[in-house]
Amino acid sequence: MNRVILTGLLLTFSVAATAQDTMDDGTRIVLPIEAQQCKLPSAPPPIPEAPVKEDLLKAQKKIKEFQADVAVYRECLDRDKENPNLTWGNQQAISNAYDYSVDMETRVADMFNEALRAYKASQAKN
Repeated sequence: MNRVILTGLLLTFSVAATAQDTMDDGTRIVLPIEAQQCKLPSAPPPIPEAPVKEDLLKAQKKIKEFQADVAVYRECLDRDKENPNLTWGNQQAISNAYDYSVDMETRVADMFNEALRAYKASQAKN
């Protein structure tokens, strides 16, 4: 599970690398300057492999904070999305960044659910 979180963090840093890309036809996919100012939050800290109730409660709080921060990030991206001066590449970059944040949030939720199942399984054995 820690490896998954580390991968998520590495992917977070790679978003900057995908802020500009070139398609086969030469079209540049570039995140507009305003959207580049939007801050994608880092994933919450890892949940221990064998979580106890306190670990899950702490993780749940951090995940809720993360989800709120991701919502703010998406709102920031949305503010620039309606700009009539955006190129197709700008619009695609915003869409890619938005989709990435959804994927990241899904991975974080999946990791929490996995930890919750592990906790419940450990409680069932007792």
